[in-house]
Amino acid sequence: MDWLFLIIAGCCEIFGVAAISRFNKSKSLRNGFMILIGFILSFSFLSLAMQTISMGTAYAVWTGIGTVGSAIIGILFLGESTEWKRLLFISMIICSTIGLKFIPH
Repeated sequence: MDWLFLIIAGCCEIFGVAAISRFNKSKSLRNGFMILIGFILSFSFLSLAMQTISMGTAYAVWTGIGTVGSAIIGILFLGESTEWKRLLFISMIICSTIGLKFIPH
């Protein structure tokens, strides 16, 4: 359950970051509320995950999910670069994040 909480926390972080992008385009109360909800949920699930996963591992996986997810949203919906070097380094983050699951904590 701890790893599921960590994955949910990372997905909520992606939601929060996407909401920041929306807020920068349209400063509305709704977009501000979306930022708040995204990060409150993200930190809540991260806290639950850290009850059994070490802080360093949990934080690294959480930021990895958020980083990769935000980059993918940027590529798919915001027209950001798909240069091979960028995709290579994003895939390295994915491999590193997955690798942390297999190291004892």
